[in-house]
Amino acid sequence: MAAIASMTGFARAEGTITSPDGIMGDAGTAWAWELRSVNGRTLELRFRLPNGWDSLEAGWRELAGQALKRGNVTANLTIKRQSESRLELDPAALEQVLKIATDLHHRIPGSSPPSPEALLALPSVLRQAQADQQQERAAAAADVQTGFTSALTDLVASRQAEGSRLATVLRRQLDEIAALCETAATQAVGQPAAQRARMLENLQTLLRETPNLPEERIAQEVALLASRSDVREELDRLSSHIAAAHDLLREAVNIGRKLDFLIQEFNREANTLCSKSASPGLTATGLKLKAAIEQLREQVQNIE
Repeated sequence: MAAIASMTGFARAEGTITSPDGIMGDAGTAWAWELRSVNGRTLELRFRLPNGWDSLEAGWRELAGQALKRGNVTANLTIKRQSESRLELDPAALEQVLKIATDLHHRIPGSSPPSPEALLALPSVLRQAQADQQQERAAAAADVQTGFTSALTDLVASRQAEGSRLATVLRRQLDEIAALCETAATQAVGQPAAQRARMLENLQTLLRETPNLPEERIAQEVALLASRSDVREELDRLSSHIAAAHDLLREAVNIGRKLDFLIQEFNREANTLCSKSASPGLTATGLKLKAAIEQLREQVQNIE
């Protein structure tokens, strides 16, 4: 059975790889994926990867695009060496910091010249040996790839679990809107007749003061105004929209945009109902209806 998916979810996968030749030490290398997803109009993927792993991003993007349709998704990969690896000097970085330190020493009277220990402690001057980096990636690549697939599967499951909870909320809100429509229908039964009687009474007063007004034209205007106060058409369309929303919830897959458009139609009918209302009771129900529709819209924004 198809499942409704939210755009909100979280998943984590982690593991440890031990280098087969011991270059990275017996403790090996730990890796971890964290995938986070929040609402978005389209699918936006952001990968945060350690240096040297960028070449694998395209494949991971393709996998994510197949599994997800909407949402802002951040995929964060961390690689942590659990033991010391060989370090090597970065000549370019050393040359740059040495030039800056020497220049400062000459510009600041009485300052001490830069020491080797201080220079080596600066970021990027010492780096993991290139051979170690390549060995690390080669040893970890397969497990990291499997870990991403696992995390992606868990993210989809997390979004579906949240979607199931949202579906329950949406059905409850649709039931509330349906109940308000029934209340409005009861309150609006006598509205056209009451509106007509009230207008006729006002017009009779006007005719006594201005007897030359053509009565046939006046009767036509009264009938037109009375028809404009009839909200049955709006209530019928709202009932139709409620049924369409339930159908979409049963359809389940990739329904977020369709629901979002349908909520606009809900709002249009509720606004018209309020504008046609001629009684305080119906106006109050119309305002409650608009508030319930807004609550429904806020939840729909979470659906994929």
